[in-house]
Amino acid sequence: MNILFLTLLDFDTLNQSGIYTDLLRKFAREKHHIYVISPAERRTGKRTQVLKEKNATILKVKIGNIQKTNLIEKGISTITLEYIFIHAIKKYFANVKFNLVLYSTPPITLQKAVEYVKKRDQAQTYLLLKDIFPQNAVDLGMLKKSGYKKLIYRYFRIKEKKLYAISDYIGCMSEANKNYILKHNHEISLQRVEVCPNCIEVLDMSIDENEKKRMRKKYEIPQNKIVFVYGGNLGKPQGIPFLIKCLKQLIDNKEIFILIVGEGTEYNLLEKFFNKYRPQNMKLMKELPKEEYDQMIASCDVGMIFLDHRFTIPNFPSRLLNYMQVKLPVLAVTDPNTDVGKVIVDGEFGWWCESNDIHNVNRLIEKIASNKNGLGSFKEASYNFLMKHYTVETAYKIINNKIKM
Repeated sequence: MNILFLTLLDFDTLNQSGIYTDLLRKFAREKHHIYVISPAERRTGKRTQVLKEKNATILKVKIGNIQKTNLIEKGISTITLEYIFIHAIKKYFANVKFNLVLYSTPPITLQKAVEYVKKRDQAQTYLLLKDIFPQNAVDLGMLKKSGYKKLIYRYFRIKEKKLYAISDYIGCMSEANKNYILKHNHEISLQRVEVCPNCIEVLDMSIDENEKKRMRKKYEIPQNKIVFVYGGNLGKPQGIPFLIKCLKQLIDNKEIFILIVGEGTEYNLLEKFFNKYRPQNMKLMKELPKEEYDQMIASCDVGMIFLDHRFTIPNFPSRLLNYMQVKLPVLAVTDPNTDVGKVIVDGEFGWWCESNDIHNVNRLIEKIASNKNGLGSFKEASYNFLMKHYTVETAYKIINNKIKM
């Protein structure tokens, strides 16, 4: 098959790790021909170009700036995306007949591009639903369903519904994701929606005790404490103000060490906290290169996930898989609508509590720290659950069973 993947991720090769590149490599290994349209934002200074690999063609399309820019430019760039993608398809892939179009949310604004290829080639379409927008923006107060902002909400809600309508199948990250989509979009038939979870090409990224000691020494992390690590995006969805409240209550806990590694719009809030209180049992670091980051979290004891309690949509953070790949048990502190906590607890590789009770969170952290010797079974369960449920073979089979290949 000729498979077209539309994405906002900026990558130049499939030979890098990630939930999308790992899945595309699996399709390529099964002898399918992969075509990717990936953006190059204007700030990078790159021109539109075609990159070729074995069984893969990556079209880097120059677009306006979407990240690290003002809201007006971001809005204009986002709205014009689908027209730029359609133009690129016509110019560079005019002689390619696509059998399948894969695409993810975000964004929802590639709807016309998907529709164009579906109609032109009678292609089948499969949406990998990773984000439920615009409702997530409403949950966080960034959009409103009343006042002048309701016009923006309605525009994006119409785009969302159109994207669902042209999707032959919708793969959701979890059961809660699937149930939410069906409940709030009655026009979608049950047969078109299924669970197709975040999946990766699994490698055992755990490290031995000697390497663990070396990494901790390198980054000045205590050797004899339980280390809780939060790695990844530090934005509004993660509920950083609540995380900071929890950190304040843990400053005097000498049994634990908390490491936070990442970047995002809310990083400055954490930086202010660290500059003001200078906690001795905590460390804040900027984002690291992928290989170094993996070794860093592998040297820790417990991975943490935080989500804002205001969410009504069920998020399922992909960072969970990073923790599982290095054999970390996971503490999830989230809203009650996501089922990521249920998955972790039922899988017996971690703990969950709601992200609205500081004392409950900290009591749980203290409980985990008091049972250091009992973490071994959680570590093995974490990796075993990953192998059973979240490999690219799983996602490939799910999509393969729906699409006539």
